[in-house]
Amino acid sequence: MTTELPLSGIRVLDLTRLLPGPVATMHMADMGAEVIKIEDPGPGDYARAMGPVRNEVSQFFVAVNRGKRMMRLDLKDAAHREQLLAMVETADVLVESFRPGVMDKLGLGWQVLRQRNPKLVMCAISGYGQHGPFAQLAGHDINYIGYAGMLEQNAGIDGVPALPNLQVGDLLGGAQSALQGILAALVAVKMGGAGRFVDVSMTAAVMAHNIMPLVAVNNGTPAAPGRDLLTGGVPCYNVYRTADGRHMAVGALELKFWQACCDVLQRPDLKPRHWQLGQEVGGEDAMALKAELDALFAGRTLAQWTEAFAGADCCVSPVLRTEEALRHPLFRDLVSRRAHATEGESWSVAQPVRFES
Repeated sequence: MTTELPLSGIRVLDLTRLLPGPVATMHMADMGAEVIKIEDPGPGDYARAMGPVRNEVSQFFVAVNRGKRMMRLDLKDAAHREQLLAMVETADVLVESFRPGVMDKLGLGWQVLRQRNPKLVMCAISGYGQHGPFAQLAGHDINYIGYAGMLEQNAGIDGVPALPNLQVGDLLGGAQSALQGILAALVAVKMGGAGRFVDVSMTAAVMAHNIMPLVAVNNGTPAAPGRDLLTGGVPCYNVYRTADGRHMAVGALELKFWQACCDVLQRPDLKPRHWQLGQEVGGEDAMALKAELDALFAGRTLAQWTEAFAGADCCVSPVLRTEEALRHPLFRDLVSRRAHATEGESWSVAQPVRFES
């Protein structure tokens, strides 16, 4: 059984800041790549000072930069630029997240880098891509998911968009899409091809994955916020408040799971009122049944419902708080905890993709 990680021997130069790029390169480090994070000599990555600081750096920075070697270069300085170019000659990947055109202004654009290393994969992560009318606009996750139509659908029945604490634009649109593009380009290089420039638009990536709203539009029936199949329009896929103010997640989309759920609820009479049996998504009967389930789940605590559903294979689970999830047996092999004498405890979550041979 080999212990060598799949990206062992790959060298990555990481010029990114904040969240999307650092997460992409952190995953590469977790998979065995040598990642050199290059920051300016001043404050460096803005993430260093975002949120509570321990040991001169924020927990946000620590969470997305594990496994990297840190280095400081002033890319406006000719000698430092030349130092970076020398590193490019032996690198496999360079990732940056400046606004489009900044690398060219620094004398470090794709045409320059590919001359130094024809096999280099260069990835540029930006909000709206390297070209087009929005290329130079600033943005954050809330803007990207807003433009892509995702935020409008991420709403309750009152229609007010809810702000997700999982940055869909930054992490799906930025980190994961960048990782996908980089790895595809690396495969092409390893098969004898030339290096590639990978242009990642976080907004475009969210749009490309906004599948269910696209399906609704193509069906001619775009759903109102909070009333689609996965956003609250059916009782069998919803969240319910418990007696102690917590919530249970019911994901019984398939008829067999819904029927098993009704058995646990001791309400077999509800089995025929499933969306697969003709119930209108977001319709009056669906909302009436949702109200019945609201009353049912309000009768027991989270712990009581969790115990009741423990032996039933019907996609019903407790909605855990983060601190509870960190201690849950489900993540025993993924999560680690370190205790600090003066600063309390800190947690870390490992690379979720496992490799075996």
